[in-house]
Amino acid sequence: MNMDKPSNSAGRIIAVEGPVVDVQFGQGQDLPNLYEAIDTRNFNGEKITLEVVEHLENNVARCVALGTTLNLQYDALAVPRGDTVRVPTGNEMFGRIVNVVGEPIDRQGEIRTSETRPTRRSISTIRINPDRLFGTEPEILETGIKMLDFFFPLVKGSKTGILGGAALGKSVLILEMIHNVVQEHKGVCVFAGVGERIREGNELYFELKKQNIADKVMMAFGQMDEPPGARFEIAMTAVTLAEHLQDQNKDVLFFVDNVYRFVQAGAEISTLLGRVPSEAGYQPTLASEVSDFQERIRSRESGSITALEALYVPADDLTDPAVVAIFSYLDAMLVLSREKVQLGLYPAIDPLLSSSSNLDRAVVGKEHFDIAQECLKVLTKYEELRRIVAVIGVEELSKADRVLYERARKLLNFLTQPFFTAETYTGKKGQYVALRETLGGCQKIIEGRADTTPEEQFYLIGDYPEQ
Repeated sequence: MNMDKPSNSAGRIIAVEGPVVDVQFGQGQDLPNLYEAIDTRNFNGEKITLEVVEHLENNVARCVALGTTLNLQYDALAVPRGDTVRVPTGNEMFGRIVNVVGEPIDRQGEIRTSETRPTRRSISTIRINPDRLFGTEPEILETGIKMLDFFFPLVKGSKTGILGGAALGKSVLILEMIHNVVQEHKGVCVFAGVGERIREGNELYFELKKQNIADKVMMAFGQMDEPPGARFEIAMTAVTLAEHLQDQNKDVLFFVDNVYRFVQAGAEISTLLGRVPSEAGYQPTLASEVSDFQERIRSRESGSITALEALYVPADDLTDPAVVAIFSYLDAMLVLSREKVQLGLYPAIDPLLSSSSNLDRAVVGKEHFDIAQECLKVLTKYEELRRIVAVIGVEELSKADRVLYERARKLLNFLTQPFFTAETYTGKKGQYVALRETLGGCQKIIEGRADTTPEEQFYLIGDYPEQ
């Protein structure tokens, strides 16, 4: 719709409070539907997109701005689009970065594509293939990361959460998975940068360019410096891109960094709209908002979406209501430990706090399951002994306990790994480790075949060291 010509359906802006904008329509005019987009311009002529979130009395539509409201004027013309926000889709989106309304922000010129899709979509319109959901043969995606493939196998169509506080390596782990899966499986990826730092988005883009895999990734960023409406809706924009690839009979890897920021942006919007918060200060609509997003990440007749979602845990508190709300949608949870980071064990996943429904005989096979369970027993016993050793020293342990203690330390060291995307930090060349090598190495350690090898030889290596 041309905004330069007044339209019979147009309204006028009557209030701007931060990112919340009230648009009044004339008597007899129909109010735009909820989530419909409204276009307006600020004093400098720059276009601003608003999204309707509430209907008020006196024919007023309360909207949330998807961009900055700086220089937006009273009585400015606001023209409804008659549709929700639509973003460009198609192969032209590979290697490009778009914002919440689908505009390129990578300075690589205009995106020329004839296809667009609405970012808001009813779940009831999505056709589901029960065979993909309940099929007898789960398909495992090997990531080449020892700790993941061994304890938390990635199954096509599943959702995996990477939980942790600040500076525990969530973004590096996600970047490594993009690198390995695209290189090894020739897959396609969609990356959603939800409310994260601009520096991280910049580093991601140039790292993908450096590794020559940017042309296999679509990126949508709504970052920390943007209003809450953009940080909230960017998740919907990204999942729309993933659904398009899914409709092209492709299996998609969908990365979200960080899904907690999506909830946080929703809480900000709720507060700005004057809603009474629930316990712990979150929005009263927390469960439904998380559901609207997570339920769109599912397998369908055409293809699958395998999601990996980084989840910031405020103050390392796993009982936070937002974290718990997201838990229920995940098939696996990788909990990153600050203690592991302090010990230099990367990836800093705590296998005893983490869990995966895919570590099952029916999914991974008897051999893999048995070795993993044996290793978990060793690590559980190690945690008990570690507290004792801190008091009395390792020399005071019984011979059997000391052997188990040393094997557990070798196992923890062996499950560390140099990453391709962290070569700058570690000074070691990244390595992709096949699952067969990981299983063999772990089995040798717990059976005692590495008892004479110093534990230092297992730290930050790929395959099991040759004797």
